[in-house]
Amino acid sequence: MQFVTYNIQYGKGQDGQVNLERIANEVRGADIIALQEVDRYWHHTDMQDQVKVLTEHLPDYYWTYGPGVDLHVEDAMPSENRRRQFGNMLLSKFPILRNRHHLLPKRGSVDPLSIQRSAIEATIDCNDTRLRIYSIHLTHLASETRMPQVEKLLHIHRNAIHEGAPMCGDIRGKDYEAGISDQDVPAEAIMMGDFNCQPGSVEYHAIVGPVSDYGGLITSPDGFVDAWIQAGNNRIEGHTSEVDDQPATLDYCFVSAALRHRIKSCRVDSDAIGSDHFPVWTEIDL
Repeated sequence: MQFVTYNIQYGKGQDGQVNLERIANEVRGADIIALQEVDRYWHHTDMQDQVKVLTEHLPDYYWTYGPGVDLHVEDAMPSENRRRQFGNMLLSKFPILRNRHHLLPKRGSVDPLSIQRSAIEATIDCNDTRLRIYSIHLTHLASETRMPQVEKLLHIHRNAIHEGAPMCGDIRGKDYEAGISDQDVPAEAIMMGDFNCQPGSVEYHAIVGPVSDYGGLITSPDGFVDAWIQAGNNRIEGHTSEVDDQPATLDYCFVSAALRHRIKSCRVDSDAIGSDHFPVWTEIDL
């Protein structure tokens, strides 16, 4: 199966043009697509509902969307119920059984722009392997503001089974019984997105584990591996964006350690021009 994550910068490409059809073409063919920076009703995208446009370009996918930023549109009428939004999206060739939307810790700012970040979670049955998939976008501000977000993500992951499905327990004879097929919560997960941190950062190592004095990473059995490394690539390569005009790696596919041997390949599509980031493609044998 092919997984791809792409910070689309609301479709603004390297030519300065907003083109969502180009974005759709650059991710088409993946089985699971994680997108970040998907807008709804902003003036810089001519008040597009980008969720609607993307789903029209990718009609063969199930989808879910979670906005971090959710504001009133100043000229919207009550009957329209339009909201100005900025967030993450997941698209899947397999039915999305259920989803949860998680707002991540945020620090206010009177100087640099501070944006509410979030993670959209979907439970998907991928070729009889059930997984929790996340599309994530962490803050750009600083390591100190990203670490609480990473800690929240790890807490969400490790407590998912403890919390159970969104509706669980004995529902026999209840009005909701016919609409709930099962309550299983998968232990394994895949976290994809723009983590806004470089390899070697404290945030990165909080996810994949610290470096051992004897070589390699000390990854917890209930933690995550970096698909890029697991696929045999050199971590100092595979740049996905730029910071201060220098190549940077900000976008990742982190896979539950239990699935590490199923990772077949991971690559960066440096030919894509639809955004200021490049898509990261990962092949996993499920």
